[in-house]
Amino acid sequence: MKKTFELATYEVVAPHVAKIMQNRPQARNAQNNRLTYDLNACFDLAAQDEDIKVILLGGEGPHFSSGHDLRSFGKFEDPLVGTWGLVKEGGVHSHYSFEQEVFLGMCRRWRDLPKPTIAMVQGKCIAGGLMLAWVCDLIIASDDASFVDPVVAMGVCGVEYFNHPYELGIRKAKELLFTGDVWDAQEAHRLGMVNQVVPRAELETYTLAMANRIAKMPSFALKMSKQAVNTAQNNMGQRETMDTSLALHHMCHAHNREMEARAVRKEGVPEKFREPVKAAE
Repeated sequence: MKKTFELATYEVVAPHVAKIMQNRPQARNAQNNRLTYDLNACFDLAAQDEDIKVILLGGEGPHFSSGHDLRSFGKFEDPLVGTWGLVKEGGVHSHYSFEQEVFLGMCRRWRDLPKPTIAMVQGKCIAGGLMLAWVCDLIIASDDASFVDPVVAMGVCGVEYFNHPYELGIRKAKELLFTGDVWDAQEAHRLGMVNQVVPRAELETYTLAMANRIAKMPSFALKMSKQAVNTAQNNMGQRETMDTSLALHHMCHAHNREMEARAVRKEGVPEKFREPVKAAE
């Protein structure tokens, strides 16, 4: 059974195993609102199907994900699944509420699905792509995969689902953020962020074989094991860290907007962008 959404697909590929694929290869699977909510619909299908025990997540084309598509986040056409809601008044309130719903909120929802999830990562995994991989319980990478969070160079303190310290440890998390370096699959595996590295041609076959092994385990025991490990991570302060990091992230956004406004005030607005001054009434 295969169900096709606008930018994602859902398919039962083996007994008890479902595969979700990002399907925006022409944009290197850059994540916009449509892709976000299509992925959420796919995860819901898997979570609600009692026969599914393991969920795979991948991306069509040469790259797993090039991150958030900052040019094409548009209107919401789907009901909100979070509790923040969208705010129309603008300013920090609107930006913060938006990212609580679309970025942090969605990732938390997927991370806490009560079934094992496995990311299949090939090619580039950039910024928001890290978030998609990190919500999964296991990550299998192809030998040509690479990982990077370059957003410090953009003036913010890391992606919204701030799992860096829990994936990499404190010092390597700082190195990734401070340098913006690209790390290959072998380095990610050495650091424990990636479970296995396999040849590109074997990525899906290998991941499906692992999923089939996991699917032989009792469903309830799998769910409880996932909850136990996630609870251990929660007790290390993951949720509080992410809440604080998102607030810092938005302080960076606000700072950047203020600095841009200062530059406009100092340099002036180019003539072609100026609005005509209305005569006083």
